[in-house]
Amino acid sequence: METVPTRQEDRAASLLQERGMMRLSEFIKEGITATTISRMEQKGLLNQLSRGLYQLPDAPLDVHHSLAVAAKLVPNGVICYDSALAFYELTDRISPYVWVAIGPREWRPKIERPRVEIVRFGPKVFDKGIEHHTIENVPVRIYSPAKTIIDLFRSARFQHAAYESTGGFVQATQAMKEALRLRKTTPAEIARFAVEGGVWEKVVQPRLEALTLDA
Repeated sequence: METVPTRQEDRAASLLQERGMMRLSEFIKEGITATTISRMEQKGLLNQLSRGLYQLPDAPLDVHHSLAVAAKLVPNGVICYDSALAFYELTDRISPYVWVAIGPREWRPKIERPRVEIVRFGPKVFDKGIEHHTIENVPVRIYSPAKTIIDLFRSARFQHAAYESTGGFVQATQAMKEALRLRKTTPAEIARFAVEGGVWEKVVQPRLEALTLDA
C-alpha cells in the first residue's frame, strides 16, 4: 500500500506535468506539504527555479522560459518593454532583465532570481493591450506589439525630459518600423494606443507619418 508521502510526491509530479511550474503556495492548496516538496528537491525529483517556485528536472524548456518564470513570480504583472519586443521578434537586443509591468497599487515582490525589472504603470494604461499567451503550460500576459511600442515611447519621453537622452526614441521608432514591416501591428492600432497614452501629437504622429510616407 502506498504511503501518504509517496502519494503526495506522485500528485506533485502530476501537477507539475500539467501546469509546467508551481509555487509552494499552490502545492499547499492542493494538499501537498512543504516537507514533501523539500524532500522531492533533495531527491532531485524537482528543481527550484526561484524562491518557492518549482519545475520538473526533465521539463522541456521554451526559448522564452524566463518569461514564464516571471509570470509565476509576478502573477498580476504583464511582460513589457524589451522583453515583449523580444517575444514578438521585433528586436535583436538581449535584455539582462525580464521587464514586468504592475499596476499602481500592486504589491512589488522582491525577486532574487531570475533578474526581473519591475515598473509601475498608471491605471489609464496598465490594463490596455494585454495579450494572453502560454509558455511551458504557464499562462503569460504580454502587451501587444502596438502597446509595447507606445510604452517605449512613453518611457523615451521621460528619459528625454529627465536626462535629455534620445536613445529611447530611436529604439521605439525602430521597433515601430519593424512591427509595421512584419505586419504585426497597424498604423491605426499604434495611433489608438498613442492617443490613450498621451504621446500622439508631438511624439508618435510625426514619426509614424514619416514611416508610412516612406513606405
